[in-house]
Amino acid sequence: MAVPKRKTSRMKRRQRKAANRYEGVQATFCTNCSAPATPHRVCPSCGCYNGKQILNVEA
Repeated sequence: MAVPKRKTSRMKRRQRKAANRYEGVQATFCTNCSAPATPHRVCPSCGCYNGKQILNVEA
């Protein structure tokens, strides 16, 4: 029967279990237009990021 040679460290054990807790990226809301947007990305509806106009979006 196979027996582990060393004790699994807390970090390795937690990294393995962390995959089961991951729920994906949480949607946030744009501060300019209040539309749902992915965090740390330009808002697809208004083209703003961090309160500044980055892209010109045709409506």
